Amino acid sequence: MITQRIESVDILRGFTIIAMILVNTPGDWGNVYAPLLHAEWHGLTPTDLVFPFFLFIVGISIYFAYKNKSKSASVYKKIAIRSLKLIGLGLFLNLFLPYFPFMVDFETFRFPGVLQRIGIVFFISAILYLNCNWKILFIISAFILVGYWLLLGFVPFPNPNGITPTFDRAPNNWANYLDLTILGNHMYKPDYDPEGILSTFPAIITCISGILIGKLLDGLTQIKRLFFAAFALLASGYIFNVFFPINKALWSSSFVLVTAGWGTLILAIIYYLKDIKQYKFGVVFKYVGMNAITIYFLSSFISKCMYLINVGENYSIRSWLYDTVFIQSFFTAKFSSLLYAVVVILFYVTLGYYMFKRKIFIKV
Repeated sequence: MITQRIESVDILRGFTIIAMILVNTPGDWGNVYAPLLHAEWHGLTPTDLVFPFFLFIVGISIYFAYKNKSKSASVYKKIAIRSLKLIGLGLFLNLFLPYFPFMVDFETFRFPGVLQRIGIVFFISAILYLNCNWKILFIISAFILVGYWLLLGFVPFPNPNGITPTFDRAPNNWANYLDLTILGNHMYKPDYDPEGILSTFPAIITCISGILIGKLLDGLTQIKRLFFAAFALLASGYIFNVFFPINKALWSSSFVLVTAGWGTLILAIIYYLKDIKQYKFGVVFKYVGMNAITIYFLSSFISKCMYLINVGENYSIRSWLYDTVFIQSFFTAKFSSLLYAVVVILFYVTLGYYMFKRKIFIKV
């Protein structure tokens, strides 16, 4: 999507997709190392950084892809079509499992999802970018982050019982309350959805933070500016954490700032090593990053297929492969589970390499 290629961005994008595959495809969900799991509710693990990093990179891509574009009907049409494709792919994945062969129970069919959120966030962020300068984007970001905190922490619910709003995982949480009211049974969990309706608004700011960092990257002459932006975001996020806890499921305002800070810091390090010092590393991540959405979609789709297709009466392809090849007496259960995910990653890195060498770049 970036027309002006910055290798560090491609590397970070590929690293993020590989991390997504790593945390999404363990051999056994009952045996996973703690850093490869999401925080139970409040808090931050390395796994919690993965999705916001991708939205952050989408923002950088928006900046470079549309910085010279006019506000024409054809540009808006392309943005809308791309968004609808992403949403459609996400709904397809939700439809494919557990409703294979598409005997859909619309009473419980999940509407939100990762690709759906990417599509919505991309659409709104791109439209805002085309119509607002960086100062307006900054003001919008501040307004939403502060407003989201005030809504979840202080606005009472519209009921006679006067239930106090909370940041905890409970129905008397504004994000969960709206999801339950509007989505009902169409959610990931009975009481919340990590890609819910209200939490999509701060997720848009994660993308806008990428747009603003993209502006900083454009013609960057002093790398210290990027490091300064990273530390400013991290400091403000961890201070905000005192008032509004870091929480991925809620996509809290502190979570937006902290994850954007870590994303900027890692990008600054890669940019310094790759784009300034010209060190040769990260080419593996670049192969994957050039077809990021395609590889992510295929990894999800193939994983679901491996759960669905049976081998004999007691095994799916995935469970038979894992039990036969990866569970060995000299491995711990968690190491076996990790080894399975690593082998899956190697497969998609190979696929990314093949597509890159064949100059196959699929734009969703």
